Amino acid sequence: MARIGVIGAGYVGLTTAACFAHLGHQVVCADVDAGKVAALRRAEVTAHEPRLAELVADGVADGSLEFVLGNGPALSGVDFVFLCVPTPTGEDGAADLSAVDAVLAETDLSECVLVVKSTVPPGTADRIAASQPVPVVSNPEFLREGHAVDDFLRPQRIVVGGEEEPARRVVALYPNAPALVTDRASAELVKYASNCFLAMKLSYVNSLAELCEQSGADIEDVTEGMRLDERIGSAFLRPGPGWGGSCFPKDTKALLSASDEKHVDFSLLRATIDTNERQAHRVVDKVRAAAGPLRGAKIGLLGLTFKAGTDDLRDSPALAVADLLAQEGAVLTGYDPCVDHDAGPVHVTDSPLSAARNAAALVVLTEWPEFAELDWPALAAGMSQPVIVDTRNLLPVDKVTESGFQLVALGR
Repeated sequence: MARIGVIGAGYVGLTTAACFAHLGHQVVCADVDAGKVAALRRAEVTAHEPRLAELVADGVADGSLEFVLGNGPALSGVDFVFLCVPTPTGEDGAADLSAVDAVLAETDLSECVLVVKSTVPPGTADRIAASQPVPVVSNPEFLREGHAVDDFLRPQRIVVGGEEEPARRVVALYPNAPALVTDRASAELVKYASNCFLAMKLSYVNSLAELCEQSGADIEDVTEGMRLDERIGSAFLRPGPGWGGSCFPKDTKALLSASDEKHVDFSLLRATIDTNERQAHRVVDKVRAAAGPLRGAKIGLLGLTFKAGTDDLRDSPALAVADLLAQEGAVLTGYDPCVDHDAGPVHVTDSPLSAARNAAALVVLTEWPEFAELDWPALAAGMSQPVIVDTRNLLPVDKVTESGFQLVALGR
């Protein structure tokens, strides 16, 4: 059993702390938010993340997981300190490392291994190591929202960068999985390279869908043919309203900024970002073409989170589309199974039927599986005109069209 301190009780920090406690380690998790710490001491978890609340409750109950205010108590007598603080996008597009620097400036480390789990540009852990009296390793996280606990407890890979002995000690904390032990900068870059490549695939397939529309091809058949090539794989080959969330937008900008700083012309990544920013406009063009003038028109939105399985609205492409619709004067009503409050210009209702009532068009923006099984005749009967723009190609075409809808999809 190891003694582990985790600094930061956000999405990554809380998952890390709860899962390490579940694996039999003694964990203390620190945060500067007094309200959050008080709630977690009562095992109250607000994040929509399967099993996370259960693991927190178990850890608090058996004493393997403790929550404290401030960093000092978290660092007392521990073997490892995991740094899990946010690194949002700064005004210049680069990763904002102020939270990382603030924690290190106020922290005295001794007799432990400092593990940088926050997503930071290549070279950051080397810079930290030059100023710390303890071994420093990079250990990026690869947690998918909605699957974070499973990803932690059944990892596809573990990446640790640093000197061999402390790096191997960090690897030993985790469940058995393929492990890469490398230098710190390479470990940091693995995280950015992975997320940016996935974002690139999504931008690629959205551009491909547009080409299909202009060529009379079907994006579903095209991507199915691509999936049969094992070199390409099947994931991230569905068109959509764009990519978003807490990672892809900030990581693509951070990697582009890091590339510019090193005078590397990463034009492919720049095009990935530009393509994504255009995608919301393309969706609005489709809504306007199908529904008519948008000023004063009621538009119903199905899905507001950046993807299904989470309550996260950060950089949601659904809200990017909503903002553009609102700018053109549309009146927006939306439904999302994990959102119970108004979001930006969208008035949130309690059912798809309410969102569709008197609407000139219904727009599917998040791939919640339940949206594929709605009462189509009832939805059509309540709308001012039965139009659906399906940006996820999620809906059953025959059932929807047989109910009287005009169905507009991507890449078809």
